[in-house]
Amino acid sequence: MDNYIEKIKRTYLMMYSKDLGENLFKHPYTKIEFVMNDLQVSKPTATQYLNNLIKLEVLRKEKYCKTNYYINRQIYGLFV
Repeated sequence: MDNYIEKIKRTYLMMYSKDLGENLFKHPYTKIEFVMNDLQVSKPTATQYLNNLIKLEVLRKEKYCKTNYYINRQIYGLFV
């Protein structure tokens, strides 16, 4: 968890918040709605945060039906 948070801080310092780090490690996945609620940000802002984390390879996006799930690669790796 600390390694991921440091990676995010180094690359996207303006985007980082403690709440974002907690959101990423609360479950093995997150959704736009979770980030919106936990960080009290708009949908475009939450989407930007998640897309930046995909670029950093912290998350990967999976679409199921009409919903995008953002999988935490580190936590998911513990389960497989």
